[in-house]
Order: sequence, then structure tokens, then C-alpha cells
Amino acid sequence: MHTLIENLIASGVFGKNPPRDLVAAIVVFVMSLVVFLVVALPFGGIVTWVERRVWARIQSRVGPNRVGPQGFLQWLADGIKIVCKEDIIPDEADSRLFKMAPYLVMLAFVLPWAVMPFSSSLILANMNVGILYMTAVTALTVVGVLMAGWASNNKWSLIGGVRSAAQIVSYEIPAGLSIFPVVLMTGTLSMEGIIRGQGWAPQHWFLFANPFTFVAANILYMSSLAEANRTPFDLPEAESELVAGFATEYSGWRYACFSMAEWGNLYIVGAIITTLFLGGWQFPHVTSNVVAMNVLEVITFNVKVLFLVFVSMWIRATLPRVRIDQLMTACWKYFVPIAFVNMIGTAVWVAIWPDGNVAMGYIMFAGAIVLGALFIQRVIYYLRRSRMEVYFNPTI
Repeated sequence: MHTLIENLIASGVFGKNPPRDLVAAIVVFVMSLVVFLVVALPFGGIVTWVERRVWARIQSRVGPNRVGPQGFLQWLADGIKIVCKEDIIPDEADSRLFKMAPYLVMLAFVLPWAVMPFSSSLILANMNVGILYMTAVTALTVVGVLMAGWASNNKWSLIGGVRSAAQIVSYEIPAGLSIFPVVLMTGTLSMEGIIRGQGWAPQHWFLFANPFTFVAANILYMSSLAEANRTPFDLPEAESELVAGFATEYSGWRYACFSMAEWGNLYIVGAIITTLFLGGWQFPHVTSNVVAMNVLEVITFNVKVLFLVFVSMWIRATLPRVRIDQLMTACWKYFVPIAFVNMIGTAVWVAIWPDGNVAMGYIMFAGAIVLGALFIQRVIYYLRRSRMEVYFNPTI
């Protein structure tokens, strides 16, 4: 970002000797609009089509395939349809809070993009407390959801809102504790600094740095899915019990805000895991061209994020919803104690090997390859046993 600003000033695009702060403000504003309008908002819509196609393939069904090529424009048609619907506010609802709630949830989805490290140069705000900022602003979701349930003056909405508040607040604890091991290893809260503390090769990622960080990464991913109300943790929107939970009384654009934030948060979850444990945008230095390197880094970062998004879709299409008591039991009896052990274990590990243990990285990576091979072997076994017909053409 700093290099881009200096080049623009030197090129004379903004005149002779323009104020640097003014140029920086203009650049950040323009890039923010691009990220928000070109990446963030379309992602929330497009991923709905992708997810429905993935569900259909996993469950041997037919997904959306009528509107546009292979049904790709289905998300756009659904968006236009829902925006055109009447915006209804119940007579007994608290209209001010009712109207404000969806925008708080959208704010919690939009604000994290400010510190998203897409590449070594493409980051809107390289804050020295980036990961702390990320976890703080995403917590606004619980305020918006609880506000929606309360303001609707509907008992089902209220129960959904309270469930969501309990769920999100509870799972924020193991999620936050799972971030500490990485902070202990790098000594920084900057997302850029955390990425630079890793290498491009998998054995240099924090995921494989030691057994504690490997477990912490899995705890953080599962806790993030629970915070995002994703299956099997989507209790606030359990259709069989609560209709649509906190969003029962919403329609039109306000309902779309909740849906867009839910699907868009998949990218944020993937970005956090990628930054902390998967090396972020790190890519081998294959060219001295700064633009080309940044393009490769952006592609690398997004491939990792989208893989995690696909895994979350896979989980949702495969696992059934758990009960509310099972949900809270998993958090307080298992995730929280394990996260504490990971944090303490990492502190001891860093005290013994302050510069890291290179051999352990190779051992952990080799173990991950073995586990991956066993998983693939098991999947192939069940495919053969079920005698189902496998289609490799993704457009069917």
C-alpha cells in the first residue's frame, strides 16, 4: 500500500507535491469501494449458488440449473426477487431496533475486510492489532441478532436470538484462546506480521509448527463455524423448532442482509484460518515484478480461503444438526479446556524452542499427508461399497 501511494505521488497523477495524507485517503477509499462492491457483496450472493450446487452433488440431487449457464445467475434472480418483496414491520415490533438490527449484522460482515491481507501490498489497513480488530468487529453480529429477536416481539424470534447470543458468546472463548498460540509464536497481533512469520512451504505453516497449533487450528475452525451459525451448529435457525429463528418476522431487503452476512462470513472465517495457520499469501519469489508477485499472492490467498469455504459446504451437506445441549456441552466441556491446554502447551513450546523446531514441522506435515491419504482411501471405499455412479463433470 505504501509503495502504491508513493508511486502515485511520484507519477504526478494528483498534481505537483500533493499532500501525502490526502493521496492515501483517496487510495484507501477507492480500494475500499472496490473490495466492498466487487468482492464482498458479490461473494455473499455467488456462494449461495455454489453451495447449492455442492449440496446437490454430495446428496445426489439436482441443484439450480435453469437461470443462466448452469444456473449461475440464480443468485442474482433470487436477490432481485427478495429486494422486490414488501418490507413488512410488525405492528407490535420496536420499529427502530427492528430496522437497525440487519445493518449491525452487515456492519460486522463489512468491517473485517479493512484488515484482510490479500497480498504483501494489498491490505487496506495494516493495523498492529489486526487480529484483535477482526475478532472485535465480528462480535457485533451477536448484538444485531439479539436485537432482531427482541425487537420482533415474537417468542420464536426471541428464543432464536437468545440461542444465537449464547452460542456466539460461548464459542468466542475457544476461538479467542485458539488465536493466542499463534500470537505467542510471532509476538504480534498484526495479520501481516503473522503471515510473514510463516513460509510458503506447508512445513513452515503454523498449522504444522507443533501439535498444539494443529489442534488449535481445528478448534478455531469449528468454533468459527458455530459463531457463523453454520450446520451442524445452526440452532438459532432450526426450521423444525423456530421457523427462521431471529429472522422470522423479516422480509425483503432486511432479510437479505441476514442471509448475505451469513454466507459472506464464510470468506472471513477462511481468511482468518488462512492468515493464522496456512501461510496467508506466502508464495515462492519467482519474479522481481512487484505486480506479478502480488497477483500470485492474491491467487494463493484466495485458493486457500475458497478451499476452506468448500470444506464448510461439505460439512453442511453431510452432518445433521446437533441438539442445543450437545452444542453447549461441546463448547464448555471440550473446546474450552482443550483451547486452554493448547495455549499453555504453546507457551512451554516457545520457551523451549524460541526460534521454532524445524524438524517438527516436517514430521507434522508428513503425518498430515498420511491422514489425508487414509481419509481419501476411506472415501473411495464407501463409494465402491455404495455402488453409486460418480460424475466427474461439475456441470451436470
